[in-house]
Amino acid sequence: MKKNSFIQGAFIATMGIVLSKILGIIYVIPFYAIIGNQGGALYGYAYSIYSIFLGISSAGIPLAMSKIISEYNVLGYYNAKERAFSIGKKALTIMGVFSFLILMIFAKPLAILIIGNVEGGNSIQDITFVIRVISTAILIVPILSIYRGYLQGHRFITPTSVSQVLEQLVRVIIIVLGSYLSLKVFNLSLKTTVGISVFSATIGAIISWLYLVRKSNKHKELLEKNNTNTEEPFISDKQILRKILIYAFPFIMIDIFKSLYTSVDVVMLVKILVNDLSFKVTTAESVISIFSTWGSKLTMIVISIATGVMVSLIPNLTRSFVKNDIVDVRKKINQTIQVIIFLVLPMTVGLSILAQPVWDIFYGYSKLGTDVFSYYIYTALATTLFTATITITQVLKEYKVVFISLITGLLVKVIFNAPLVYGFHKLGIPAYHGATTATILGYLICVIICLAFLHSKYKVEYEDTLNKTIKIIVSVIIMSLVLLSMKFVIPLDQTNRLLNIPIILLYTIVGGGIFVLINLKNRVLVGIFGKELVNKFISKIIRKKR
Repeated sequence: MKKNSFIQGAFIATMGIVLSKILGIIYVIPFYAIIGNQGGALYGYAYSIYSIFLGISSAGIPLAMSKIISEYNVLGYYNAKERAFSIGKKALTIMGVFSFLILMIFAKPLAILIIGNVEGGNSIQDITFVIRVISTAILIVPILSIYRGYLQGHRFITPTSVSQVLEQLVRVIIIVLGSYLSLKVFNLSLKTTVGISVFSATIGAIISWLYLVRKSNKHKELLEKNNTNTEEPFISDKQILRKILIYAFPFIMIDIFKSLYTSVDVVMLVKILVNDLSFKVTTAESVISIFSTWGSKLTMIVISIATGVMVSLIPNLTRSFVKNDIVDVRKKINQTIQVIIFLVLPMTVGLSILAQPVWDIFYGYSKLGTDVFSYYIYTALATTLFTATITITQVLKEYKVVFISLITGLLVKVIFNAPLVYGFHKLGIPAYHGATTATILGYLICVIICLAFLHSKYKVEYEDTLNKTIKIIVSVIIMSLVLLSMKFVIPLDQTNRLLNIPIILLYTIVGGGIFVLINLKNRVLVGIFGKELVNKFISKIIRKKR
């Protein structure tokens, strides 16, 4: 276990999160083939309730813990750092137990709230059972998140990334294997099968937690090492808890505002499409389901890149900020934007070009699904830039700017949503693309406000980032032209799911190879990631070829 630099940590964390997200999407194909729509609905009922209570019990805490640990570590406040870790564990244990008891006690009323008097599908007893089963995960996951934040605060990114992949891998194996054995081999009930599947969240969290505890204990001296002789002032437990909550609150608000963008569409779009633009109800609801569920599941693979970069950025940027190294703060801000644009832009464009086969693999052929997703995927690029700039501003403790940008962006979304839907319809462009455009505009306004503020107060210059971005855009255009030309030789309009997999792999290898080679040639790759990391990566590829 060794400390990672910002770029190394960003790469490792991103790879871990992307792998976890891919595993989380891939299992859906065999799982739904096993349990069907009714089982899928029951599984969804449990997870929707679980997600709400998990958010209540631990939202924002891991990133806040990472920030506070990094801050105290730089200042040499060893006792305060360790007490913050202890207080965080106690606070989330209490919140976890409280949420667990609420779910166990009120599982039946929640089931009634979900299903009401509807009969012929999943019963109230079935839903009550799966809610109670999944509630056990809330006893473990918050503590797991604290350990991740603690290690990330010390800039140990590798073990936390491994723990995420390990957690997801265990979960996926139990879901697929457990559901198959339960339903197809032992002929157990659908309720029991889904119960086993949702319990995978608990088992995965326990395995991941044990791994991090073992890592922490094994390298205890390294974690407890105090590199400074600073005289530590007295900081009360109350002050530490208050700081954790203050640091966590903006992260919670960022997540809430992200959800509100989708909520605006849920409230407005169906009514406009059906009442004013004569869309069928089924079509309008399909569009919303793509925005809120099916399309967002696929965009999360791209968005997870920003999450990975943030995991590394928070402790590294906090460290530079606490040391008052403004030059390094400026450098890391530009590096963050460059890394995100370099990784996310080609992925977004590539997924847009491959929208049809990608959609077919996961959800089956759908002209509407492909059309909506091919443009909706661009919200992923806007979201990643939004997450990065808002997080940077938050880490620098500019909370006023954070909230101004969040509110302004959401207002832009609300104000422009309906006019853009109507405007696109009049221009002969699918009306629902207007709602997607409003989302992108809202996020970009947030980005502009934050970047302008960082330039004004911290004198952050973006000339180098702009030059690299132009080169990246040129390479993406070349990549796109090659991929579009390939369509004449290897068409994408296949309806065979299995055939789509090698086609996507081929397009990805060709497109990715062209993009990397161009940016290796124009020195963008070295400029962003550093010569040492690029050479290390190239040497590994050469060794594998040999």
